Amino acid sequence: MKTIFPCSIACVVVSMAALFIVAVVFSAGAEESAGLRAAVFDVNATPPVGTIMAYDEVIGQYDLTLRARGVALLGAGDPIVLCAVDWVGIANGSNEAFRAALAEAAHTSPDRVAVHTVHQHDAPRSDFSAEALIKERGVEPGTYEGGYQREIIAALAAALAKSLEKAQPVTHVGLGAAPVVEVASNRRVLGPDGMVRGVRYSATRDAALRAEPEGTIDPLVSLISLWNSENPVAVLSYYACHPQSYYRTGIANPDFPGIARFLRQLAVPDALHIHFDGASGNVTAGKYNDGAHANRLLLAERLADGMKRAWDATERFPIAPEEVSWNVVQAHLPLADYLDPAQLEAQFNAAQDPGEVRKLAHNLVWARRCRDGQGIGIACLGLGRARVLFMPGELFVEYQLAAKAMRPD
Repeated sequence: MKTIFPCSIACVVVSMAALFIVAVVFSAGAEESAGLRAAVFDVNATPPVGTIMAYDEVIGQYDLTLRARGVALLGAGDPIVLCAVDWVGIANGSNEAFRAALAEAAHTSPDRVAVHTVHQHDAPRSDFSAEALIKERGVEPGTYEGGYQREIIAALAAALAKSLEKAQPVTHVGLGAAPVVEVASNRRVLGPDGMVRGVRYSATRDAALRAEPEGTIDPLVSLISLWNSENPVAVLSYYACHPQSYYRTGIANPDFPGIARFLRQLAVPDALHIHFDGASGNVTAGKYNDGAHANRLLLAERLADGMKRAWDATERFPIAPEEVSWNVVQAHLPLADYLDPAQLEAQFNAAQDPGEVRKLAHNLVWARRCRDGQGIGIACLGLGRARVLFMPGELFVEYQLAAKAMRPD
């Protein structure tokens, strides 16, 4: 998943990639309850016209809105909340604010809330920590302006609280996976010496680079579905590919994963469909996308086709509260060599150009977090035989493949 700050160590605190692993049952010793239940929630997260997104100002509205949607699992100890947002990234203080608000709404603790972004580029970025630093310098936050974002947080928390009143029993978990054909490819094309000799961006116009093999990817889209007897309640999909076909249109849109999700929502309307980007820092659609705008629908249809086949291949298993687990460890990642905290402080205080102030604020926030020993939570959700590993930032797909290899069961 590409973060809002490509090629920067600060990307590791931006939302999280969700990695799907099928595994054996692990009991977390959850308290006995009336049974496992699920509450689904969904709000419009599209920024208003005039808002500055990750790259450009919003100049109009699209047929499909950006969504912030998720599911709360109840009855297995304190509630567990999963949320995916159609934004570029949710970093630092923003990630903390989202999780705190959702935790309060669900009557749980923030460490049992995971907030992710799907990482579309015609979408907002959010970092309240950077926003605060920039305002301290008397500079307009620009892309970091978080006023309407706080309104989205409030709406999301209200939607979650209301959804708890309509929580449905979860009697079964469904697991399915299928290959997605002609969407993902590794962005790094290697030469005979093993060194990178070319890069496939999300849109790659070089026909020779597009002709190269797909390279290292995870071809599978994986689905976890929650069922109330014979009725699906939620479908969670996971696929590792940068979600861009083309962007910088000035119109917020969910790009091809959002369209694929919409198509599957139409096909299975009784369940809320929630899509998570996998570890795809080095995976794009570049082999199959030359930038032609018609390719957005083509890529969406191919992803939706994989989702359909994964749905058709789904096997259902009974699930009990004691078969649900949630474990979190705090990772402390080293600061990149080129980010010297003292030098960043001096540069930030001396900078006059507003764009430079914003860029330095982003790096300075991360340097301070490292200095203060703030960790990054890495979580693992267990649902019967399934495991979902939630990791931060713009991981290469090799992390996802390695995690799967560690748990072939």
